[in-house]
Amino acid sequence: MFIGLFDTLKRAGVPVSLRELLDLHAVVERGVVFADMEAFYQVARTVMVKDERYFDRFDRAFAAWFKGLEDMDAAIEALIPDDWLRREFEKQLTDEEKAKIESLGGLEELIETFKKRLEEQKERHAGGNKWIGTGGTSPFGAYGYNPEGIRIGQDGSRHRRAIKVWDERRFRDYDDSLELGTRNIKMALRRLRKFARQGALEEFDVDSTIRETARDGGLLNVQMRPERHNAVKVLLLLDVGGSMDDHIRTCEELFSAARSEFKHLEAYYFHNCIYEGLWRSNAQSQARRFEERIPTMDILHTYGDDYQVVIVGDAAMSPYEITHPGGSVEHFNDEPGGVWLKRVTEKFPRLAWLNPMPPRAWEYTYSTQLIRDIIDDRMYPMTLAGLETAMRELAK
Repeated sequence: MFIGLFDTLKRAGVPVSLRELLDLHAVVERGVVFADMEAFYQVARTVMVKDERYFDRFDRAFAAWFKGLEDMDAAIEALIPDDWLRREFEKQLTDEEKAKIESLGGLEELIETFKKRLEEQKERHAGGNKWIGTGGTSPFGAYGYNPEGIRIGQDGSRHRRAIKVWDERRFRDYDDSLELGTRNIKMALRRLRKFARQGALEEFDVDSTIRETARDGGLLNVQMRPERHNAVKVLLLLDVGGSMDDHIRTCEELFSAARSEFKHLEAYYFHNCIYEGLWRSNAQSQARRFEERIPTMDILHTYGDDYQVVIVGDAAMSPYEITHPGGSVEHFNDEPGGVWLKRVTEKFPRLAWLNPMPPRAWEYTYSTQLIRDIIDDRMYPMTLAGLETAMRELAK
């Protein structure tokens, strides 16, 4: 029955199996949903989709499949003779209803007037006595009153379909192939969390309190413990300026999410490639940036190798910035950027580079290939799937 939907979901990249298809058949056969397309959509999504990241793909596939059903309905209706439909419609009317229809000029006149109203009306209408809509006394509409009318669009209608529900695509930002939003970033970063209890005794320990109270013969013995904190230490290095201006919003969302997820987070900025100095505030002017730079060697000595390094940049620059002294576009660098990248890589064994450019573009940028070689190919796209892969690698 639902082979078409199953095939459409497979082609859309939703991981569905024969098991889900059989489950959907079983649900429908048991009468969980009947003659309600919106309810069927909800049930089908619940049964067929096991991971929220595929909700948006399901919505698009469901809409495409349903559109095919609508086209089939139209084709079937076109095969039915118009005069046969009119005779069947008249069979459903009582003598009193037929008389009232005649008062409007007959069924033919009523249908013609209805077609003209559809052509004239440009927007939804509720109330009143002329336009097609709801709640009024027009002969055309629903939930209103006119005994000689054509009823349109209420609960009993054969065409009551909630296409807007899946066309809204409420889950478009769940798709792991899309660029990140703050919510998705937080979900992915949580893969890197490593909890530990440190500091003052500030949190009520239920289990220890019960155990010690029982040991003391029922005399309440309250126990406290240090609050759990994420013990992961993250060093975040962000490329700013130039071609990275196109990715400012994504980088801001990443920084905001990282701030909320990690207690031990240190962030520094660089332009294009890491050289002998980094800076703390991106709000500084370029002149002040050079005055207040922090030596990269000091950073390598300050933070231990237990820090996990996340570098964010598009890796798009002149190859000379990586391979030659003086290649930087901002200042004369005594050592090539590649030398400093190698030092960072050797100092921090757990390192990942997040690139906001799509992977298909990496092979066309020579500087990107150079950097990937230096960091042992630990470059990941800035999508939900890419960030999750990066976090899994860092957590090993």
